[in-house]
Amino acid sequence: MRNTLRLPVLAVLAAGLSLLSACEGTKAASGPPPPVPVLAATVEKKDVPLQVHAIGAVEAYSTVSVKTQITGELTGVFFKEGEDVKKGQLIFTLDQRPLEADVRRAQGALARDEAQAANALSDQRRYEALMKAGVVSRQEYDRVASNSEALAAAVRADKGALENAKVQLVYASIYSPINGRTGNLFVHQGNMIKANDVPALVNINQVEPIYVTFTVPQQYLAEVKEYSRNGSLPVQTVIPGDQRGAITGKLSFIDNMVDAGTGTIKLKGVFANSDRRLWPGQFVDAYLTLKTQSNALVIPSQAIQNGQQGTFVYVIKDDNTVEARTITTTETQQAGQLIVQKGLAAGERIVTDGQLRLVPGAKVQIKQAAAGLAAPASNKGE
Repeated sequence: MRNTLRLPVLAVLAAGLSLLSACEGTKAASGPPPPVPVLAATVEKKDVPLQVHAIGAVEAYSTVSVKTQITGELTGVFFKEGEDVKKGQLIFTLDQRPLEADVRRAQGALARDEAQAANALSDQRRYEALMKAGVVSRQEYDRVASNSEALAAAVRADKGALENAKVQLVYASIYSPINGRTGNLFVHQGNMIKANDVPALVNINQVEPIYVTFTVPQQYLAEVKEYSRNGSLPVQTVIPGDQRGAITGKLSFIDNMVDAGTGTIKLKGVFANSDRRLWPGQFVDAYLTLKTQSNALVIPSQAIQNGQQGTFVYVIKDDNTVEARTITTTETQQAGQLIVQKGLAAGERIVTDGQLRLVPGAKVQIKQAAAGLAAPASNKGE
């Protein structure tokens, strides 16, 4: 009987110990959660250029279609296709023999008429003296004087013809009118060519310096005009896929009217292009710098969160807990960056990745610093 009572008591004690152990396990499981791993960045203060971004097209500074002004056989080509040529460099010659013959013919005609004009002038002077002496009539003198004047006019015409023949001879040698790079050669040596014929003999593009043409929305026109009064505005171009960085030039042209169809204004930047990185027909990213905002607070755009109270970021406090703070921002010229107008101070740390697991007051563990704030230019103005 005594043994029978002892077994239920032991069972109750075992159940109690089991329940106590389970409660202690539940209490341990409900302890503070582990820190949330996040990426972070520091709020920076720096000078930020305010820019307008557009897609630009590279244009030759000057383009010349070389044609001949006379008709004849092309006897010489003194460059290779795609070769650089200098201003004043001989690039083509035409057959000069017919033109040289024309010069000699004009010289002969001039010499003949000069001799006849000199004789006629002597006759005129002689008849003038005889008329005054009453030996010849006024009518005879007028006839001799008219002949002298006609021959003098013929001499002047011969001189003009000789000058023209010499000019035609000069046209037989064609020189480059600009420093530039030649394109395809359309007519080859040995062909007969006509004056001002189509196509041109060759096209020459001046690529040093060079233009980049781009358009911006008309709402930027007032700012462009205002800031350009103080001097040339800087223009930067970035070639897609080129790792050597941006190329800097200056604004050189503002069109005199807004395109009514697109609501844009055409602008041009000029670049020295001494390294030939820019090439006519190329498409590039163009960035027109209007002004520089000094001591701007800059943060990565991936830190931004949107809530019922507006835009906010998670700020990491000294004890590694986070605080949700509402801020006001504007875009910068650099992709991935925002300028903070209100809500943050320089040096504060903010979460840039891992925000979905956070709530205000949560503890975080910073795994690594976020990438630097420097980045390519943004699409403001697109």
